[in-house]
Parts: sequence; structure tokens; C-alpha cells
Amino acid sequence: MTATVTATIDAAVSALKGGEIQWSRTDLAARRRLLEQIHANTARHAQEWIEAAARIKKLTADSPLLGEEWVSGPYSLLTGAAALAESLLALEQGHSPVDGYPMRPAPGGRTAVDVFPHGIFDALLLNGFRAEVWSRPGVDAESVRARAGLGQRTPTDTGGVGVVLGAGNIFSIAPLDVLYQLYADNRVVALKLNPITDPLLPVLEKIFAPMIERGFLRLITGGPEVGSALVNHPGVDAVHITGSALTHDAIVFGTGAEAEQNRAANTPKLTKPITSELGGVSPTIVVPGRWSRADLRFQAEHLATQRLHNNGYNCIAAQVAVVSADWPQKEQFLAELRAALGRAPQRPDYYPGSADRVAAARRTYPQAQAIGARTLIEGMAPDRHEPALHTEYFAPVLGVLELPGAPAEFLARAVRVCNEEIEGTLGANILAHPATIKRLGERFESAVAELRYGTIAINAWTGLGYLTARASWGAFPGHTLADIQSGIGVVHNALLIAEPERTVVRGPFRPAPRSLLHGEFSLSPKPPWFVTNRTGATTLRRLTDFATKPRIAALPGIFASALRG
Repeated sequence: MTATVTATIDAAVSALKGGEIQWSRTDLAARRRLLEQIHANTARHAQEWIEAAARIKKLTADSPLLGEEWVSGPYSLLTGAAALAESLLALEQGHSPVDGYPMRPAPGGRTAVDVFPHGIFDALLLNGFRAEVWSRPGVDAESVRARAGLGQRTPTDTGGVGVVLGAGNIFSIAPLDVLYQLYADNRVVALKLNPITDPLLPVLEKIFAPMIERGFLRLITGGPEVGSALVNHPGVDAVHITGSALTHDAIVFGTGAEAEQNRAANTPKLTKPITSELGGVSPTIVVPGRWSRADLRFQAEHLATQRLHNNGYNCIAAQVAVVSADWPQKEQFLAELRAALGRAPQRPDYYPGSADRVAAARRTYPQAQAIGARTLIEGMAPDRHEPALHTEYFAPVLGVLELPGAPAEFLARAVRVCNEEIEGTLGANILAHPATIKRLGERFESAVAELRYGTIAINAWTGLGYLTARASWGAFPGHTLADIQSGIGVVHNALLIAEPERTVVRGPFRPAPRSLLHGEFSLSPKPPWFVTNRTGATTLRRLTDFATKPRIAALPGIFASALRG
């Protein structure tokens, strides 16, 4: 590493040390106003953000896939900043951030906090979708209320300088991680951008200018050597990474022989605290039932979206569909799944190594089917040596794992396999007919409680949990540095709930108007994030504009576009 780079890092950390003193002197009202400024700047520079994202991901200006960039970029930061500002206002006024949010007992002595919908606009825009954050076992509602606020309960007691190693796939991840370090952990931040996202630097500098000017944030670019120097700088107190378990382990234990020695001695090379969000292999459990032809087609498109959003370059992308070998409609569903994978818009492989990972999957599985640039692997078994259950391909590769059993037996077996045989605990999806859920009753709810995942989506995609600012996002608790799986800690969590265990998202099994015809009280049409949605880019751009200034006048345009999808 050059002397110039060393000097740059030293200067950044030194400035942040001074900024920490100023942060400790910044009261809650001033911290809230900073969030409001970031919100306004995000709105002002949203189009510039999207143009940079399109260049990075090689998308044309009229690509329908730009909807993904609107919703997982500016929209996510707008809603995250607004929700955090609301929590700080509650603390300013002497309240808990969760005051006014319904709570109820959840299985296993947990407490569930209803975090979505929050207000009439949420209920209208995503009608029929719900999300709740579950506490860990033994935590009652009063404890949740008393502890919510995290670092903002004692704002003068700061946490030093934190380093955020940014992700290169979803462009709101790094900005939201910065906000979590600042507000949940109450520390100033050096954000090291992933080199893929370097073209976004000018946009982020404009959005975060109020934080940068006051010494609360520094943005740094460079390769792995810069990240390593930052992480190991003596002036840095904590680290957060979004990435792969391999990168995490290299930071914590080193590489090569050094890593082997450190692991054997259980002596990490990194001695400062590190939190992480690391992805894994995410499953979608397809519970057998009596589905109409329209149901089969819709849920096949749903599963295709769970895999193909951002071309599969998502830590939460579904990689394994778990289906019943005894489901009479299994072959119909798989035929619809193949068709949905083929209908989805083709796109460039912008993420490094994607083609190599696809090729490796096809070499490993000679029976794999090439559907355009996508790969479908059927005939997998619940085996600890099944590569697709343990290797996050981070590419458009989807496997199908068949297990025996009618609904109750199949679901119990699927939960056990997901918990014990599949790598990672970030998120799991369940697709199930409402009649089947009703028939299973408590057995279905017990299965949800038994799944050890940080986000569980029922007839929805766990990606919606990522987009829900007040939901927690991270691995299921309990991982260690030596067995990191999907990471340690959470982010987002705009209500600043202390040590949440999981987020549970529920959605409608059918889109409107079919949902209404079948007794599901949901007005939501085909979700705009579906890769097969024809108007997704327009709808999600309008939704982002709405998030800049929520207002009734904007709703008709959003609804009109959504209904055409």
C-alpha cells in the first residue's frame, strides 16, 4: 500500500475521531434534522443515482429492470431515513419508538411488534401485506418498549469509529448500514465502497454532505488492501461487513496458513467487534395443495422473481425450491417455473465471476437445464454433500429439492431440512394456499416459529423484509466467528428494537382481483417487483417519488401503473 493511501486513511480516521466528539454533543433534535436533510438530498439526487446504477449494471435508460434500482436504491434510503427520524422524534418527546405499534404474544414466549403497515398510505399501497418483528424468547412487550432506542437512548455515550465495508450488489445497502452505525450503534463511520459502486461516489457525497461536513462520515474508495488497512487501523473501534462468508473469514482469521493456525487456536486475527450480513443459500418451501392454473402460474413467477431479481446477485435470492415429491401438481408447477424463468427479461452479467459460477454449477450438475442464461437444477437430495445446498452461487442458478409427504408431514420435514441441511439463516420463503394454511392451523404457525431464519416470508418474498424500514434485517441469532453462516447482528430496524430475533412477512396468495374473488381481502395486483411485471419500472419510480413527499394526489398514478403490470 502506498504512502498516499496510508496518509488518506490516517487523515480520515483522525477526522472521524474529532467528529465523534461533535457527534456526542449533537442532541436528538439535531440528529433528526440530519436525517431529514439526507432524505431531502436523496430525493434531489435520485435520478442521478439511477443513471449511475444503470451504467454499473449495463441497463438501458428504458429497461423495465430499472424498477429494481428505484426500489432497492433511493426508495429504500428515503423510507429508512424517514422511519429513523420518526423514532428520534419519539425519543425527543420522551416516548419509546415502538409506542403506538400493536404488539402481541408470539410463539415460544416471544413478543411480535406489528411494523407494517404503518399508517394509511402503507395499507393502501401494499394492501394485504404485513410484517412483524419478533423479539427473542422470554422478552415481553414492556421490555421491548423500554429498550427500544439503542444508542439514541444515551446519545452522549458514543461508540468510537466504525468501518462499513459496503456491498456491490444492492446500492442502498451501504448507505443504510452507515445510518445504522450512526444511530443504532452511536458511532461515526468510515464507509469503504465496494469498487463496483465507485461510480456512485459523487451521488453519495451529495446525499451525505451534512454528515461529511460535520466529520461524522468519510467515504473511501479502493481495493481490498484499502479495506484491510481501514479494518486494522488502531483508531477504528468496530467493523461491519456485507459480503461473503469467505471475505468475513479472511478479515477475522487471515488467509492461508495463518488462517488455519488462528482457527485451530481459536484466536481471531481481528480483535475488535465485527458485525456482518453474509447471505447464504435461501430456500423457498412450496407447500402442496389444490392450486388453480392461475395460482400455479402466479407463484411460479413469484419464485422466479425470488431468484432472478438483480439477476440473482442478492444475498436473499432464493436458491433452492423445496417441493413435495407426492404433490399431484408438482409437474405442472415445475413446468410453469421453467416457463417463468424463460419469460423473465434477459440482462447482462455485471457482477464479477457470475459466468464462472454458473459454469461451475452446470459442471457439478450434468442434469442442469439451461433456460436462456438461467440454470435450473432438478433431482437434488437433502444431503450434507449436495453442493447447491451449501454453495451460494450468487448468479441465476435455481435448484429444486424434492421431499416426500402430504402437507403436514412435508412441511415438518422441509423445516427440518432447511434448519439442518442448508447453509445460511438470512431468509426463507413459504408459498402455501390459504386453505392449506387454515387446514394446518397451529401446525403451520409452529413451523414458522421453528424455522431458524432472520426473515421469513409467507406468500411473499423476504426481499420485502429488506424494503421494510422498520423491520429488522440480518441472520438468525446465534452464529459465532468460527461458524459465521449468514452473519452476526442486524441492520435497518428503524424502530431501534434491542436484539430482535426475526422478521415475519405475510402477503396475499393471489393478486387482485382474483384475491377478492377467492375471499382474500387484498387489493394488491401483481407486485411491481416481479421480474415479469410490465410496468414495474414506472410503478416503482412513482413509488419512490411518493416516498419523497407522501401525498394523496400521487396515489392514482401509482395505482394506474400498478394495475397495468
